[in-house]
Amino acid sequence: MSLTVDEDGWTPAACHCGTVRLRVRLSDGLASARRCDCSLCRMRGAVAVTAGLGGVEVLEGAEALTEYRFNTGAARHFFCSKCGIYTHHRRRSNPNEYGVNAACLEGVSPFDFAEVLINDGVNHPSDGGGGVVGVLRYERVKGD
Repeated sequence: MSLTVDEDGWTPAACHCGTVRLRVRLSDGLASARRCDCSLCRMRGAVAVTAGLGGVEVLEGAEALTEYRFNTGAARHFFCSKCGIYTHHRRRSNPNEYGVNAACLEGVSPFDFAEVLINDGVNHPSDGGGGVVGVLRYERVKGD
């Protein structure tokens, strides 16, 4: 894994087709990597890392971003309308943070993480639940 970070702490990011280009300033680097088991995240399957409210800037393709909300409507999930890739979301659990798709970060793959903690999104922290409910592990087998 080779996260690209410029001298001001920004990391370039993009969707699959490159229409949406962002720059991201992560709050705690890749140490904040998490998955969630809520109904949307179970289907989306992304590893998310944390950026503060001022830590995500859309540089190109803002008009191509599609927003999705569900349940309470508090969380705002953004996807590229061209390729369908989830880029980031404003969190319900902490509206002062964004979750950013780690796979969109330059030099990062979700398969770079040996372990990723799973947050309890079924029993959401904003509803009195939350916490870590599991660990997702990845181990490359011999070959390529």
